[in-house]
Amino acid sequence: MTAQTGTNLRVNGDRLWDMLMEMAKIGPGIAGGNNRQTLTDEDAEGRRLFQRWCEDAGLTMGVDTMGNMFMTRAGTDPDALPVYIGSHLDTQPTGGKYDGVLGVLAGLEAVRSMNDLNITTKHPIVVTNWTNEEGARFAPAMLASGVFAGVIDQDYAYGRKDMDGKTFGDELKRIGWLGDEVVGARKMHAYFEYHIEQGPILEAENKQIGVVTHCQGLWWLEFTLSGREAHTGSTPMNLRVNAGLAMARIMEMVQEVAMSEQPGAVGGVGQVKFSPNSRNVLPGTVVFTVDIRTPSQEKLDRMRATIEAKANEICAALGVGCAVEAVGHFDPVTFDEKLVASVRKAAEDLGYSHMNIISGAGHDACWTAKVAPSTMIMCPCVGGLSHNEAEEISQEWATAGCDVLLRAVLETAEIVA
Repeated sequence: MTAQTGTNLRVNGDRLWDMLMEMAKIGPGIAGGNNRQTLTDEDAEGRRLFQRWCEDAGLTMGVDTMGNMFMTRAGTDPDALPVYIGSHLDTQPTGGKYDGVLGVLAGLEAVRSMNDLNITTKHPIVVTNWTNEEGARFAPAMLASGVFAGVIDQDYAYGRKDMDGKTFGDELKRIGWLGDEVVGARKMHAYFEYHIEQGPILEAENKQIGVVTHCQGLWWLEFTLSGREAHTGSTPMNLRVNAGLAMARIMEMVQEVAMSEQPGAVGGVGQVKFSPNSRNVLPGTVVFTVDIRTPSQEKLDRMRATIEAKANEICAALGVGCAVEAVGHFDPVTFDEKLVASVRKAAEDLGYSHMNIISGAGHDACWTAKVAPSTMIMCPCVGGLSHNEAEEISQEWATAGCDVLLRAVLETAEIVA
């Protein structure tokens, strides 16, 4: 990194913010956020806007068979592996404007700033939009990056169904984003992901930059409980086979298991589907997903085993059938020490306050870490609120993290001129 460029390595924060606000117009929510779920018409529209911006910046596009978008800025060495910057454009049904989107558009802004500064790098730089990071429509989360990393089978991914029975593979074709690149064929020199924290720590500690050292491991355990539909008013209490009651007791048990593993463990239930879901009918079937996370492999394994064993005991006592399917998983991740150090140094050089942090949420970087040196950068979010239309960050926070991203990426991609 030359002295001249070293004094000028800042991004255009206004331009980054304008992109975020423009993307947020696609798939607007009902309360100020976004509903741009993966492989919907809104997702397709967001992809087209991103493509146009990237091509205007001189990037060339590749799309693989999972719909992952790879926008490439050429380097000077044709044999040098690219440095990737990535995240996702899909959102939760009631998602915010920044979760995932910030990381994709910050990658584009970093490239635009390189163009402004006439910076050339040895390694190519690739800005990536991963398909179905959220897992809101098609479980599991980080589906396409998981296929890319070889930990999820592509046929399995294509067969995943949403709540209406539509498959991932059919919807990918329908919106026109089924690419022809073999998924996972690309090789990475390094991978960077910039994201909002989705938690309250950075704001509470008054830090501008989170230097992410680890990511929690995760299990999503989908329970299907089978009881007996019956009238809620005329069925005696002692003659009920109540799948809803079993679910309630399992939810309470999950809370107890997570609390017994403190500090550094969480567990809960965020999605429940009753059938027939009538106010005066006891449910015959209840489907819900238990989400457990911890940075400790030992705790993660123990929590899963305990929850499954106790759930079976609860259901047996009530005469309720119990089936469990693991619909999402990754082990705890330790990010690459060299890249972590590069992020930390960039924050220090820029004079931004920073601290080490463990990501409480899963990210595509969890899978890329299986195949390439990877790391993450985080910025604060107001009140730690995410997966909510009220999610908020400041332009100053967004810009600071993008400045750090630019410097760390350039150090890794090796400035030529």
